[in-house]
Amino acid sequence: MDDYKDKLKDLLITTAKLNASDLHIAVGRRPTLRVDGVLVPLQKEPVITPEVAEGLVFNLLNSEQKERFLKDKQLDFAYSFEEKARFRTNVYFQRGYVAASLRLIAARIKNIEELNLPPILHDFTRLSQGFVLAVGPAGHGKSSTLAAVLDEVNHTRSDHIITIEDPIEYLFTQDRCIVSQREVGTDTPTFHAGLRTILRQDPDVIMIGEMRDATSIATSMTAAETGHLVFSTLHTNSASQTIDRIIDSFPAEQQGQVTSQLAATLVAIVSERLLPRISGGRIPAMEIMLVNPAIRNLIRERKIYQIDLVIETSLQEGMVTLNRSLVGLIKNKEVTLENAELYSLNPAELRILLERT
Repeated sequence: MDDYKDKLKDLLITTAKLNASDLHIAVGRRPTLRVDGVLVPLQKEPVITPEVAEGLVFNLLNSEQKERFLKDKQLDFAYSFEEKARFRTNVYFQRGYVAASLRLIAARIKNIEELNLPPILHDFTRLSQGFVLAVGPAGHGKSSTLAAVLDEVNHTRSDHIITIEDPIEYLFTQDRCIVSQREVGTDTPTFHAGLRTILRQDPDVIMIGEMRDATSIATSMTAAETGHLVFSTLHTNSASQTIDRIIDSFPAEQQGQVTSQLAATLVAIVSERLLPRISGGRIPAMEIMLVNPAIRNLIRERKIYQIDLVIETSLQEGMVTLNRSLVGLIKNKEVTLENAELYSLNPAELRILLERT
């Protein structure tokens, strides 16, 4: 067991040293890192056997977690490594063998500038109420973006911030705010149980790690409607797709009410992609939708397909389409055209915009 403990320690140190975002442990493959978005097998390491996989994975778990894992066949949790690094960890079974994915969480929360995020995100930290969403594919910076915004609130306002996460990712050091971070399975039995009681805990600012279903969406909108500032994430590709997804999460008879609620509470949606940077590392491209009267009306009237046009024609208000963000990165020689086309939702339009600017 000590051999596996030492091997796990070596792998975690290597992950941190190489600034990898993820470590994958799976039978039949060498331990594999994701560096700047690309999977890189550790060639000096042997191919992982079922016995080694089990030894490494079980060293991540305490006895209670091991029991839950063997019962449920999967488990999400945060793993702290010698107070040097934290990993958001998912252990699971594949083809009958144990496996794990570990996402490295930065020890220090980076601010908006350090993450190369648009300055308009500072405006979100000054809101008194409303609903703000960070969306995009998994692993493209949603959690880091929200952590940067929340930490600025923590340093500039005297509020009570409550988060519900599964698991807790970034650890906030309380400054001017009280920050209550609640982890599913540890601090609240279920996501829904935590959501049910959140408004009784006198929050000013709420962060819901991920909106998973109609219940979490409804709770988020109700909290925003009753005078709270609410942040959350969704795995969607764009602002318009996000609005459709939220409304479609509810049965037909509730969609009218949900549409009105969303139009009244939504403040902004930012959709993020992390692209390989020419100089190394990754840099974000972002679509930013700010809810103005025109967008509010389009949501109410369910004319979601027209929202992209409003974003495109509202640059002076601080809005930007994903393609315009990508064009800016290409022009500034931050990313290649080839990579920008890979991440664009409309590469043909991207090329036209490039020719015009």
